[in-house]
Amino acid sequence: MPNINDVVRLSGVSKSTVSRVINNYPHIAPEKRERVLKVMEEIGYTPNVSAQKLRGLAGKIIGVIVPRIVNPFFSYLVESIEKAGYARGYQTLVFQSHEDSERELDFLNLLQQKQIDGVIMAAYENDWDIIKKYLKFGPIVMCNEYLSQPAIPMVRVDQFAASYEGVKHLLDQGYRKIAYCTGGLFSDSGKDKDRNQGYQKALTEAGIEINPNWIFIKRHTIEDGKKVLHQMMNMQDTPDAIFTGSDEVAAGIIMEARKLGVSIPEQLAVIGFDDQPIAEMLMPELTTIKQPIADIGYTAMDLMINSLEGKAVDNKIHTLPFQLINRKST
Repeated sequence: MPNINDVVRLSGVSKSTVSRVINNYPHIAPEKRERVLKVMEEIGYTPNVSAQKLRGLAGKIIGVIVPRIVNPFFSYLVESIEKAGYARGYQTLVFQSHEDSERELDFLNLLQQKQIDGVIMAAYENDWDIIKKYLKFGPIVMCNEYLSQPAIPMVRVDQFAASYEGVKHLLDQGYRKIAYCTGGLFSDSGKDKDRNQGYQKALTEAGIEINPNWIFIKRHTIEDGKKVLHQMMNMQDTPDAIFTGSDEVAAGIIMEARKLGVSIPEQLAVIGFDDQPIAEMLMPELTTIKQPIADIGYTAMDLMINSLEGKAVDNKIHTLPFQLINRKST
């Protein structure tokens, strides 16, 4: 990792001159300023004096990237991450990517600038080939996400198995026209691919062909769920069940169903994912896949801190158990 002494050595000027250039002091010879800036760019030295002072006051700082903090899953996840870090003397900063790859890079650049010491990514938008370049600036832990090649520690439940079990539950209840919601695209690569494949496997084993009209992509919120229900009810061939992949989307479907007079589960069975508190507050109560959110957060932060403190950390997938919670919506 390049430091100020490298800049001094390669530029051939004094440390005080380099410091003045960094802090944009006047009365520096233009050729010296240009020489220092050129060396800083060539070796990738990106100082941040305020961040250095902040770390001196507050201790180590871990950044956490989430898509949307207003999603209760990520709120509870961040809470557990923050608690685990605080117990070991670390501070937590939260960044919302809003599923924007450029925003994500802005946050990762804070690692390069040494404003944060490590990053826990609860979601990712850029390709791994881009993200991995930041490993030379500090550790990265994937949390609730998955890479096909475990180049860094990852903490998650088996999304393939969870999706398969959720759809299998619907099939066992006698439903055959099963719709599906995904937060990403319905493809064999990228975000949600494991859930997609679990859905496909369950239907294939039951001898059921996938109806592309019943696949809803990039659905995340309660409002998305309401729109999904309207889309289904306007179809000539309507599904009799839906695996939403999100308690928020499921909540929107159930809430809108009451307004439209659609009976749950008699006309439409609904299953969610996460087991957020809202699942038990809905009418009827929501069947869902329970993720151990607190354990995911604690484990991710422990792996991060152990890495920062030089302890052995395996670059592997740390898989935690999930549970199907059977309630009244199916």
